[in-house]
Amino acid sequence: MNNIEQYLQQATRRHFLQNTGIGLGSIALGSMFADQSRAASREVANPLAAKDPHFTPKAKRVIYLHMTGSPPNLDMFDYKPELVKRDDEDCPDDFLEGKRFAFTTGVPKLLGTPQKFTQVGESGTWMSEAVPHLHEVADDMCMIHSMTTDQFNHAPAELLLYTGSAQSGRPSIGSWVTYGLGTENQNLPGFVVLISSGVQPNGGNKSFGSGFLPSVYQGVQCRSQGDPVLYVSNPKGMSRDIRRLSLDALKDLNEIQANQNGDPETLTRIAQYELAYRMQVSVPEVMDISKETKKTLESYGAEPGASSLANNCLLARRLVEAGVRYVQLFDWGWDFHGTGAGTGIGDGLKNKCATMDKPVAALIKDLKQRGLFEDTLIVWGGEFGRTPFREGRTAKSKILGRDHYPDCYTMWLAGGGAKGGYNYGQTDELGFGIVENKVHVHDLQATIMHLLGFHHDKLTYRFQGRDYRLTDVHGNVVHNLIS
Repeated sequence: MNNIEQYLQQATRRHFLQNTGIGLGSIALGSMFADQSRAASREVANPLAAKDPHFTPKAKRVIYLHMTGSPPNLDMFDYKPELVKRDDEDCPDDFLEGKRFAFTTGVPKLLGTPQKFTQVGESGTWMSEAVPHLHEVADDMCMIHSMTTDQFNHAPAELLLYTGSAQSGRPSIGSWVTYGLGTENQNLPGFVVLISSGVQPNGGNKSFGSGFLPSVYQGVQCRSQGDPVLYVSNPKGMSRDIRRLSLDALKDLNEIQANQNGDPETLTRIAQYELAYRMQVSVPEVMDISKETKKTLESYGAEPGASSLANNCLLARRLVEAGVRYVQLFDWGWDFHGTGAGTGIGDGLKNKCATMDKPVAALIKDLKQRGLFEDTLIVWGGEFGRTPFREGRTAKSKILGRDHYPDCYTMWLAGGGAKGGYNYGQTDELGFGIVENKVHVHDLQATIMHLLGFHHDKLTYRFQGRDYRLTDVHGNVVHNLIS
């Protein structure tokens, strides 16, 4: 969308009243701008056409692995031997003062991890026994142990992470990326979403929505069972030729409307119809993992026709290999409160990690083997961390669990220009606070955009009289994470 069109579409009554003082000349000029805007709109054939970033990028594409519910970093990647030593002691008052937690009140007991840790790789990165396959790729991973967020409940924390705001209505990071870069394959969506464990993310489809950006930039949810995309198949009785004729008729009608009022969303609708038509052939092909070798399927633990994180990791590789710009995976079941056997940080965590550990390690190895790792950025993490003490509701249970904790947690990057075998940031000896190199979620967003070749404060969209960006008015690139 050109600047004139953006101004006209987003102008408010305040702007109108400010400009009326200029008189009829201003109105005439606005009319001229409108004509130019419509002419420019008709020239925009494809809003998803590949575009250049602000500068040469390290990464060309992103695979974001979100563990919905937030994994317990203290039991996987952030080893605290002092916390283990002081297990079951009362939590120090100075760590609790002025803080509130989702399900814990009073003075809880410190909780050391039941998982055994070891140093792995040439980097000597600490990892627990819950993720044995990730041990093999430790030197490809860039650990951020000093992540922090402002929210301690799932939905707002997830929205803040993905849209830059804890309230709904803003575009997600995948939408910003496809808005800025387009896509390399015009027969596939630029932004694809894959969901495992049968549950939508905490932020719902707002976590991958386009907000006030044109809807062509929203994430397209694909499935590994049934039709890959809902409603993309022709209904019974409609052949592909008839579908083509009906789309041509809709296109003619939409172009008439676009010429009359210059609404960019009308052009978006045309582009979406055309993309859906092309997707009928291209999506089933790229989503068919049965074409992979037996060795590849076994390395991921994937099964054709199944619905799993393993299948989705393999699909993510196939999608980026085919030119999709941004692939978002959501995997439900990482909310380890200890309220049941499946959400305990002992065997429950091991069982859950078994569904993630092998396919994620296989994804890294597969991308490396195919020459895609260097310019594909992998992001792994949750929306916040977990407490260094027992969750209040399960204080007397034999099952160990942790409460929500926004102050500090671990995420990691791999490929796409991130430093391999690198550990950044540090928390205190009990895991309560950050003592070195704090990284806010806005800083992470800024760093991801930088790796993709963007000045995060310059990729903007004018809405309701203001230039918006993913990082809002915050965020600093963490250059130490970049190779």
